[in-house]
Amino acid sequence: MSTILSDNDLSTHGTGVRLGVLVSHLRMEEKAILAAGRKRGMDIQPLFDRQLVLDLSNLTRDAGAAFPYDVLLDRSVVHSRALYTLKAFESWSIPTLNRSAATQICDDKGLCSLALGQAGVPTPKTLLAFSVESALEACEILGYPVVFKPVTGSWGRLLAKVNGPQQARALIVQKVTLGSYHHALFYVQEYQEKPGRDIRVFVVGDRVLAASYRSADHWITNTARGASSSKCPITPQIEEIVLHACNAVGARLAGVDLIETYDGYTVLEVNTGGEFHGLMTTPDVDIAGEIVEETIRIAHEGSAGRLDTIATMG
Repeated sequence: MSTILSDNDLSTHGTGVRLGVLVSHLRMEEKAILAAGRKRGMDIQPLFDRQLVLDLSNLTRDAGAAFPYDVLLDRSVVHSRALYTLKAFESWSIPTLNRSAATQICDDKGLCSLALGQAGVPTPKTLLAFSVESALEACEILGYPVVFKPVTGSWGRLLAKVNGPQQARALIVQKVTLGSYHHALFYVQEYQEKPGRDIRVFVVGDRVLAASYRSADHWITNTARGASSSKCPITPQIEEIVLHACNAVGARLAGVDLIETYDGYTVLEVNTGGEFHGLMTTPDVDIAGEIVEETIRIAHEGSAGRLDTIATMG
């Protein structure tokens, strides 16, 4: 029989959970998570992705014995390292936050757009093309200006607003010349006017914890590009569209980016990396602590599932 635990139960049981935190380096968010776990008496350790050696020829549970964790929390900023590590840990029956399937979708803007579109989540109109001429056709279909984005990437890097066909051709040819696989995928999105800001919403489990306006004079409003952060009230409309988006991609931990349009809110993307440094000064909620509590829930879900399996086999 599975055991349902209250939030109070989770806090008192937290000392028995061994949490590994997959990191590329320790940013403000990761330090806050480690501190929150230690405050709860957890055995919590950073696991640096650059130091990992994963045995891909032996994916039995015994092979995971070198990683004595009840849960792995993904905070890596290197998409490829995170994906392979999550898949390996899952093969060893070690629960992960997020699951590799959600991370794979959200780390690829094309796959994320597909998942959101299939679920009926409002998003900007987006086209994907594979050649110079088809990419130019995509621009004409959307109408200028358009926005080119890499299918993978973060922090507003390599985004380009294109105002006409000559500029579009020059950019597309340049991307082709670069020669990489990712530059040969032309992810073209309609440009949508916004009121000098977008909204970052942070979700843990099935809860919308906090939201902030990210304001800037530039059309790219990432805090990594210098945007300022201020508190945004969480309305029922924001909560509904954000949870819908997370369900569409299977994310239990996410930062969801919204823009305000004349027709309501539109989802730009769902980030399973879920940076929240811009939110740490705006909400009255302990985001790092809530993330740790979610890992405790996952650990107990995994334990209950294993007990159910043993009982069924018996």
